[in-house]
Amino acid sequence: MHVIVTSHVKQRLRENRQHGITVQDIIRGAKSIPGTVPVATRFRGFLAGSGRLFDIVAKDITHGRLVITVIGK
Repeated sequence: MHVIVTSHVKQRLRENRQHGITVQDIIRGAKSIPGTVPVATRFRGFLAGSGRLFDIVAKDITHGRLVITVIGK
């Protein structure tokens, strides 16, 4: 599955609340979501390599899985 990380997500990763979460963590998390996601849905409880918990908002589009935003805990 192809994962598309939006520029909004990359911008959010620079914020203090998302400190320690990498693009690779997000891709790994998005790929681990089973099935199809026809509408934007929040998925909770992903763990970054740094130990930081985060949520992903994603949906499936024609070209793959679009990660709309990331929320650090």
